[in-house]
Amino acid sequence: MSQRQIDPRLVSVVLPSLNPSDKFDAVVDGLVAAGFTDIVIVDDGSREANKIHFERAAAHPEVTVLTHEVNRGKGAGLKTAFAWIIEHRPDSPGAVTIDGDGQHLVGDILRCAEAMTEEDAIVMGCRDFSLDHVPPRSRMGNRITSTVFRLFCGIRLSDTQTGLRAIPAALLPRMLTVRGERFEYETNMLLELTRQGVKLREVPIETVYEDGNSESHFRPVVDSLKIYKFIILYALASLAGSLADLLAFYVFRRLLEGAVADGTAVLLATAIARAISSFLNFNLNREVVFHGQDSYGKTMLRYYCLAVPQMLLSAGLVALLSRLAGTGAGILTTCIKFVVDVLLFFISFRIQQTWVFKGRK
Repeated sequence: MSQRQIDPRLVSVVLPSLNPSDKFDAVVDGLVAAGFTDIVIVDDGSREANKIHFERAAAHPEVTVLTHEVNRGKGAGLKTAFAWIIEHRPDSPGAVTIDGDGQHLVGDILRCAEAMTEEDAIVMGCRDFSLDHVPPRSRMGNRITSTVFRLFCGIRLSDTQTGLRAIPAALLPRMLTVRGERFEYETNMLLELTRQGVKLREVPIETVYEDGNSESHFRPVVDSLKIYKFIILYALASLAGSLADLLAFYVFRRLLEGAVADGTAVLLATAIARAISSFLNFNLNREVVFHGQDSYGKTMLRYYCLAVPQMLLSAGLVALLSRLAGTGAGILTTCIKFVVDVLLFFISFRIQQTWVFKGRK
């Protein structure tokens, strides 16, 4: 725990916005009235008709307005603000990001900023999606994302898409290296920083939804695909490796039939298939999915320290289950192998994410 005892109102408030409404004015006025001294707003390519809201905000001495000439996305807006704070506010204790539609109340913003100054962790202002007034699409979307994060990444958060996040100053440079320019940036932030050992802390906040969250610029299909891109890519890389593995296993199991004992044949066929598929999977995961930062050789060593025991476990389970089922070298053995490897898929993902392809701290 930190002993900093910093006034939370000294924390920089970051507010990216696209085509704001009158609610935006109320949010800015509320922040100023609450005593926040450094409010960084990013106009992310808004229409001319909406520029008046940024002009009103800029009239406050506590407010700095940065401008994107064209819309670049929420992630790009956050990065622009973080870069500006790093350069112009070297003594800032950190930044708290908020939305401009009134969902984040001043009291909650203060509590998240205060929690950040007490502990070196990213503080997440988390809403309660079980309440009756939460729009169905928001409730369902959060449940799905929370479940996916828990199963695949071991990240337990009740609100994975909250825009209210308090980030210590020491972590701001890392924010600039997180991939993504739009809504997927906030998801990538959680995935990449937890891989680097950064702590996440939840602070309950009020759950505010007005007019069914009609002012949101979130595009359900396009932006959801971007949010889940990391996991989708891993699944596709694993699928490519699995197809290569299954094909090679079937071919070599057939070739070895009768030449050696069944258990030995399964082991040899598994080893050959895994050598082919693992090399393909390693390169796809390193270059496309996890974007490994350590040296190729070091990462490959860690990968095979995982892959070899996983191969032996797969072979042992397949041989045992095949014998119990009384099957030979036919398609049923291959189906058994498929089921076993699907179960190992989840375990492998977690280990690869947190150890094999871990990011540098």
